[in-house]
Amino acid sequence: MTLHGYFFEDLAVGQTAIFGKTITEADIVLFAGISGDTNPVHLNEEYASQTMFKGRIAHGMLSAGLISTVFGTKLPGPGCIYISQNLKFKAPVKIGDTAIAKVELIELLPEKKRASFKTTVSVGSTIVIDGDATLMVPSRG
Repeated sequence: MTLHGYFFEDLAVGQTAIFGKTITEADIVLFAGISGDTNPVHLNEEYASQTMFKGRIAHGMLSAGLISTVFGTKLPGPGCIYISQNLKFKAPVKIGDTAIAKVELIELLPEKKRASFKTTVSVGSTIVIDGDATLMVPSRG
């Protein structure tokens, strides 16, 4: 396992990385336990079937967490630190959906060794989360 990802000096605007995961019943139940968010729209099919979603949906932050996976494991990778994240939840993720998180480097801020990214999570051709993030990236110097 690599203990560091890209150094700030190795980054270039336009770089991208993705991570995909099929969301399972276990993911939702475990996330509810970890987060304490037991909203019945996530856990109770009878309740959720009466909502606008017509069934259970994954926690928004579970899907958003896939963005963190890309940052922490791929781009910039191990050693980077989240500074900020803006999210807009546009559509639900349901059990069995494969959510694909994508990050694209859009700006480098050399004076602070920070990088800004466009972030999305998609299910098929539908963007379910849209946003942007800023990270601190380790430097060689």
